[in-house]
Amino acid sequence: MLLKRTNIEEKLSLATQRDVSQEQVLNEVYELLKIDTDNEARIKQTIEEGSKNVQNNFSFDLLETHRIYHLDQIKTICIDYRLRFLNSKYFKGEIPQEAISKIKALEKAHNIELEGFKIIAPSKLFRLEDKDDPLLFVPIGNKYFYLIHRWGNDLHPLRKILAWPFKNIVNLTALVVVIAYLITLLVPNGLFSKEGSRAEFWIIYFFMFKAIASVVIFYGFALGKNFNPAIWNSKYFNA
Repeated sequence: MLLKRTNIEEKLSLATQRDVSQEQVLNEVYELLKIDTDNEARIKQTIEEGSKNVQNNFSFDLLETHRIYHLDQIKTICIDYRLRFLNSKYFKGEIPQEAISKIKALEKAHNIELEGFKIIAPSKLFRLEDKDDPLLFVPIGNKYFYLIHRWGNDLHPLRKILAWPFKNIVNLTALVVVIAYLITLLVPNGLFSKEGSRAEFWIIYFFMFKAIASVVIFYGFALGKNFNPAIWNSKYFNA
């Protein structure tokens, strides 16, 4: 059996075709990467610049129902834990890459570009005007929001208890009453007279109550503090 002779011209032609094919593949990969990079840049810009509440046109059959929350539910949590629910443009922390990836996946699955991002986080993580545990949401309409991603550390287990006095004036007054009473109990009996009496106890208690209440009022006014229901969705530092 005679071997077929090698035609160099044919080999060169085949090599050229392979090179063109490889170049085409590389171009296609480059285009895909460029589109992905452009999408990432657009998403980051949308989050940083923020936007007003909009209704994103999701395909509801593709949404995970356990990630859908009503504004009233979000408000309750923010008030209980003294958190804020604000437009993403006020967030001064870094949005993790995992969150960006989830946004891209959502956009691809629903064939939309998401807008109106909002974040739940402690006040210290926002750039508030007047000169621990963030959650990224996007509106889906009718005061409902879809949770995209949560990152960072969990809240301190005692945060809800520590935030309780700041829910309203009644809670704060009750705390001052209890603290004043406990401090009064620490005052030695008969410190201001030879014989301790019930009247002396209540006079000292009244003095302690006024002193603590004055400090609380001064602290509140000096630092522009307010109760949780007034700040949960406020962009102002001294709301």
